[in-house]
Amino acid sequence: MTNPSANAPSVPTVVIVPGLRDHVDEHWQTLLENKLDRVRSVPPLSENKLSLAARIAALDAVISDIDGPIVLVAHSAGVMITVHWALQANRPIVGALLATPADLERQLPEGYPMLEDLNSNGWLPIPRRQLPFPSIVAVSSNDPLADRLRVANMAEVWGSRLVDLGDVGHLNPASGYGEWSQAEEFIDELTQVREDVVSQTLT
Repeated sequence: MTNPSANAPSVPTVVIVPGLRDHVDEHWQTLLENKLDRVRSVPPLSENKLSLAARIAALDAVISDIDGPIVLVAHSAGVMITVHWALQANRPIVGALLATPADLERQLPEGYPMLEDLNSNGWLPIPRRQLPFPSIVAVSSNDPLADRLRVANMAEVWGSRLVDLGDVGHLNPASGYGEWSQAEEFIDELTQVREDVVSQTLT
């Protein structure tokens, strides 16, 4: 007798891609990692912390160590790491949640890297090509690190579904955000798209 679950889609592993400030205990990405069963997070760099190439290599190392489907969950500059990685990699991805991307083509607020330093470390320009997997861009109406219209333009050229979160700042502890329950809803949405495609293929 055939096992009915034999052809069932496997549960994706969530790969968390932090921004330049890496792991913060009260950040929603860290809290999400603590809640999920199948999850990996890109570890902090010990050197070359501003190097985009080093960040991409760290993400690629995590992804290469995972068997089965993957959903990427990126925040801030982690969105840019994800987009740069996606346009030079060939690993299939179920989908990506891209939350409040930082606009690295414009000078960030005080305390963040200077535009010249970002440019010299390979971050510019921001890729503007369609991503090879489904994605959701969550945008804030009052993000100090990015203008809503510019993020909407990024989402359009990436082929992403744009979700307006309203006035949530940069969706980080400094903006009053710890846990962000919508992240799990968006992950479920991206996973469901894959399951629908697999089901149609099997039938």
